[in-house]
Order: sequence, then structure tokens, then C-alpha cells
Amino acid sequence: MPLVGFGLWKVTKDQCADTVYNAIKAGYRLLDGAGDYGNEKEAGAGVRRALEEGIVKREELFITSKLWNTFHAHDHAKVAAKLQLSLWGLDYFDLFLIHFPISLQYVDPSHRYPPEWFDDNGKVQLQNTPYHETWKALEELVDEGLAKNIGMSNAAGALILDVLRYARIEPAVLQIELHPYLTQEPILKLAKLLGIAVTGYSSFGPQGYYELGSHKGSSSLFERDSVIQISKTHNKSPAQVLLRWATQRGIAVVPKSNTHARLVENLDSGSFNLSQEEIDKISALNVNLRLNDPADIDPRLAIFA
Repeated sequence: MPLVGFGLWKVTKDQCADTVYNAIKAGYRLLDGAGDYGNEKEAGAGVRRALEEGIVKREELFITSKLWNTFHAHDHAKVAAKLQLSLWGLDYFDLFLIHFPISLQYVDPSHRYPPEWFDDNGKVQLQNTPYHETWKALEELVDEGLAKNIGMSNAAGALILDVLRYARIEPAVLQIELHPYLTQEPILKLAKLLGIAVTGYSSFGPQGYYELGSHKGSSSLFERDSVIQISKTHNKSPAQVLLRWATQRGIAVVPKSNTHARLVENLDSGSFNLSQEEIDKISALNVNLRLNDPADIDPRLAIFA
């Protein structure tokens, strides 16, 4: 799995195919998608164009997708994964993650897809499906060649340890919110100890949340003095510094951009090294600010409590 990938969250449908194609053309080989993003068909079209033009071979790409909360029951999980593959136009995912450790009431894809968090009446409806049932379905996807690797997203340490008690195929990757306002050292240490690779999302902290109005009053990391100072020292952008803060420690990142220049700039973020002092200075911005917390939607979803 490459250390710098392209994230598909909030990439609009009308731009997605071209954006994915251009990302691959620019050198991206890791694409991070999800059923919930609602743009899998368009992302697949971008991939198909790149393959048809011979820019890459399928085996050179690492494509990740995620299972949504309404498909946690064993049979629903397998049907959903196959639906997602068909939307992408792929035979397999390189990595398939359980998006959240939250089971919501099943919504038939023919009724609404992606189903999102709420039912037809705007309510959150929970479903009593244990995580081990969902994990078993993902293991069977590996057996059937539909997923090369499986993993967890938005999972806390207790759940990771629980999965390891029954997993026939252990999680290869853990994807978590990770940025200087939420440095997550304990779970990083645990993942390293267990040999689980980590992908950090929302690398720019509140940047992607301003347009959603859910930045929780936090200031931009791009405007923090320490980040600006370090970016000037290396003649790099604040975005590149924030990405390198993660990748230099072996954490994969999946930033998204609809701007081609920034897309290229993000991919080039591994072209320099930060000193340990600089890494520590950025880490010192930590205030344990979690921007993507389902408990903000419904207190019954307090998976990080």
C-alpha cells in the first residue's frame, strides 16, 4: 500500500471520473473510496479510462473501499461488497474496510444507495449485528478473491483486541482520523505492536470540515505558526508539511483535492524529511480534537467514549 493516496470523500460525482483519471496520470496508485461517498461508479470510470489508455495496469493500483453501517449482517455485507465492486467495475478490492463499528438497520440498495446515517424519517435506527458476524463475511470475501486484504476503520483499541481473539484473517490496516490536533499516540503504538498498518484521514484537520460547518471552532492548521515556520524552512507548503508529519512515521495518508496543482503537490510530499524536533513541534499542537465523531449525530453512537 503506497504511503500517499488519493481520498475520494467529498469528490463530487460530476468531477470524480476526471479527477481519478488525472490523479492516476499524476502518479497516484492508492485510491481510497467508500460506499458512503456515493461516487464509486464515477471513480471506477476514471480507473477504467486509465487502464484502457495503458497508464497503469490493475495490479499497480491499490484500491480501498469500505462497507457501510447498514450492511453489517453477514449476507448483506457480502451482497454490498459485490455491488460496490460492480459499481467500480472491478474484480477485487485491494483493501476492504468496515467503515464504522456501528450496525444500522438494513436499507435495500434499490430503495436508497448510499443509505447514509438516517432512515426515511430522519432517524438513526440501530441493528443488533455483532462485529464478529461482519468480520466473518469479510474473511469470506478474501476466500473468494473479492478482497485481497481486510481491515477496520474508526475502531478503538478494545475492539481491535477483541477482533484478534476470533479473527481467522487478521486486520491488515486500521484507518483512523489523524492530524496534529488529534495525534492518537496510544492507538498508533498498539497498531505498530500488532503489525497493523495505519492510514490517517483528515490529515489537514478541520480544513475539510469548514464547508460542512463541523470544524468545532478550530483554527486552520495551515495558519499555525509552527506549521508555517517549518514549511518556510523546507520551502514546502503547509499541506506538504502536514502530510510528511504522518508519512515519515510510516502512516499512510489519503488527502483529496479537486485542484490538479494541489493534487500533484500532495503526492510530492515525500520529497523532504522533517527533523525529530520539527515532528515533535507539530505533534505538540494536539488537543484531542475529534472532528468525525458519530456521537455528534446520536449519543448512542459514542464509539470513542
